[in-house]
Amino acid sequence: MKALLIILCILCIFVTSGCFYAHIVTPLDRNVDKTVLGQKTGAAESKSVLWAVAWGDAGTAAAAKNGGITTVNHMDHELYSVFFGIYTKSTTIVYGD
Repeated sequence: MKALLIILCILCIFVTSGCFYAHIVTPLDRNVDKTVLGQKTGAAESKSVLWAVAWGDAGTAAAAKNGGITTVNHMDHELYSVFFGIYTKSTTIVYGD
């Protein structure tokens, strides 16, 4: 019985991995070994609460405008999520000149 409880606990940990808190940054480029970032950085974000209300503009154009960038060389995506997505923030980060 004790072994079954331990197995169930381990299974729950693997199934809910990243559900309670996640802060992930990933590149939006396939050739990262050839990427030159540039001199400027810009970011734009969108947020959502309780899966019902969302606001913001996390688009590439908004991020480039916020950073004063005319030529985008590279982009990253940042995701921040708390407790199964009750609060979520999605950020697009652009690099360029």
